[in-house]
Amino acid sequence: MFNLVDLSLSILEAQQVIWLRGMRIASGGKAAEREAKLMISEKIEAAGRSIMMLAMGAPADKFVSYYGGKIRSNRKRLLRSPA
Repeated sequence: MFNLVDLSLSILEAQQVIWLRGMRIASGGKAAEREAKLMISEKIEAAGRSIMMLAMGAPADKFVSYYGGKIRSNRKRLLRSPA
C-alpha cells in the first residue's frame, strides 16, 4: 500500500508545477519553447516507464515514488530558474 501523505504532497506539488510551467510557457520566447519541448519529452518518457512498471507488476508505491521524484525535480528547477 502506498503512503497517502506522500501521494497528497505529490498532488499538491504537481499542481504547482502545472502552474509554474503554464507561466513559463505563457511568457513566450526561447524559455517557453524549451519548457514545452521538455514537458512533452518527459510525458513520453513517463508513459514508457509506466508501461514497463505495469508490465513488471510494480506495486502502486513504486508509481507514486517515481512520479513524486519527477514532480519534485521539476518544481525545484522551475522555482530557481528565471522564465
